[in-house]
Formats: sequence, C-alpha cells, structure tokens
Amino acid sequence: MSDDTVDDTGVARQTVLGIDIGGTKMAAALVSADGTILTGDRIRTPSGGADQVFAALGELIGRVRAQAPGAAPLAVGIGSAGPLDQQHGLVSPVNIPGWRNFPLVDQVRALTGDVPVALGLDGHCFALGEYWSGAGREAHTLLGIVVSTGVGGGLVVNGKPLVGQSGNAAHIGHVVVDQDGEACACGSFGCVEAYASGPRMVARAQRNGWRADEDVDAEVLAADAAAGDALAVAAFDDGAQALAAGIVATAVTVDLTTVVIGGGVAKAGPVLFDPVQAWVKRLAQLPFVTDLTVVPAQLDNAGLLGAAHQAWAALS
Repeated sequence: MSDDTVDDTGVARQTVLGIDIGGTKMAAALVSADGTILTGDRIRTPSGGADQVFAALGELIGRVRAQAPGAAPLAVGIGSAGPLDQQHGLVSPVNIPGWRNFPLVDQVRALTGDVPVALGLDGHCFALGEYWSGAGREAHTLLGIVVSTGVGGGLVVNGKPLVGQSGNAAHIGHVVVDQDGEACACGSFGCVEAYASGPRMVARAQRNGWRADEDVDAEVLAADAAAGDALAVAAFDDGAQALAAGIVATAVTVDLTTVVIGGGVAKAGPVLFDPVQAWVKRLAQLPFVTDLTVVPAQLDNAGLLGAAHQAWAALS
C-alpha cells in the first residue's frame, strides 16, 4: 500500500471510489473524506459497443484499486455524461453511442461489491467538486459548466446539488438559445451546445474558411484566436454568446450568484472568458443578476471530486 493510503498511525484511510465518465475520457480515483485523491488514473473513452466501453472502465477501476489493495472503498460515486435515469441506474450519454439505457450502477456494483453506488450527471459532479474544493467555495448558488466535446452543467443550491426528479436538472447545454438555429445532437435546434462545444466551434469556423482542409481541434482554434485570427475569434464569440444566453436564462430562474466554467475548451482562457463575460454583462439586465460572477474552474479533477462527494453523502 502506498504511503498516501494510510494515516499517521499506519491504519488504512477510509475511502470512496469516484468515477468520472465523459465522451472524451474516463477517470477513477480513491478519495478520502477531506477530498484528498489517494490514487487515480484516467483513459480515453473508447468507441465501440456497450461491452467494449464498460470493459475499459472495468480495467480502469481495477488498476486504481490495485494501487491501494488495503483501502477498500466504502461507497462509489459516479458522474456520467447524460441523460440518465437516476432511479434505475441507467445512462444514455449523447456522446457515448454504445450506451443506451445502459445499467451502469448494476454493472459497477458487480465489480465493487455490495456498497452504496450513487449516480449523478457529470455536470452535477463538476459543480459539486468546484463547490467543495475549487472556485465555487462558499458560493451561495453555483452553476458549474463543462465546455468540452459537449456542454454540461450542474447547480449547487444551499450546499446541495439541484438534480431534479429524474436527475437531469441543469442540462444547460440543451437550453435553446436560437429556436431557428443549428441542429443539435440531442434532436432539438439552437441549443447552447450546438454553438459552444469545441467540435461545433471548430466546424463553424471551418465552414467560414478557417483551416478548411485541415484536421484541427478546439485547441488549435483557441491558439489562432489568441493570435488574432478573425475567423477563430468570431467562432469563440458565437460560442460565448450562446453560453452567456444559457447562463443568464439560468441566473434569472434560480437567482444565481456564481458561475464556474471548466472543461477542455475553457483552457482557451481569455479568448473564451472575455466574450462570455461581455455577453453576460450585456444580457443580464435585471438588478438581481447584474453582479453575477463568472470565473474559470480551479480544479483539473472537479468531476472526480464531485463524484466522490456524492459517495460520501450516500454514507451519511
């Protein structure tokens, strides 16, 4: 057992297993009650059928647990891309086509033993993680947004996640901001995600002539935007306007104080945050949202910590 998994007396620390599942990567970690990650690992989310994707997750869980053989997790918390059926433990992530009504909770419980398994949206877990240990500490009402392959979100109100009756509340990526807008992967039109996700911003910029024949991604788009490329800047401004519209719609609904934005696209820095903040200021005109704070995430592992937070809550 590594030194991190025992306390000063040599006794194995109590831990839970946190799991974070998205369309791009899957991560797992053993986490103590104070939010310390004791062991952890991550892999790319494989394409393929349901069994292939879960086999990769099972191998990941096995590796993480093998790093601390004496630290048996007391519970498991899972943050998954959605939508999901929280009551029955089923997931149907938009960006993982192989999983449709996949019985994730039962499958994970079969691997980890008869312990509580708490399932939540990855966006909810991101928000919880930032509230627990990151940029959202002490926020009264927090909206967390993950901008990556898709756009996910989560709300924390009075210290607790607002999950809704099905567990799918705060799906900000699928707030419609343009009813005559582009088709979204969810089947609707004009969603925030259709404009603000990394792949959609890249596709829009390429349609307008930016690096049209190249195999590029949002990181390249961000670098060109930072260098002043007009087409790249315009793509980020379009995405930022959609994000801001979704943020303000949420803010006036639940009286937000704080918004934390993370995910791979958020690493673009000012080329994303400057226009987001400008558009929020333009759109948020009601007096109770004019002081809305929008800040970058502080944690690289907020989803894992939020998933672990769910697991600890399941034990209380």
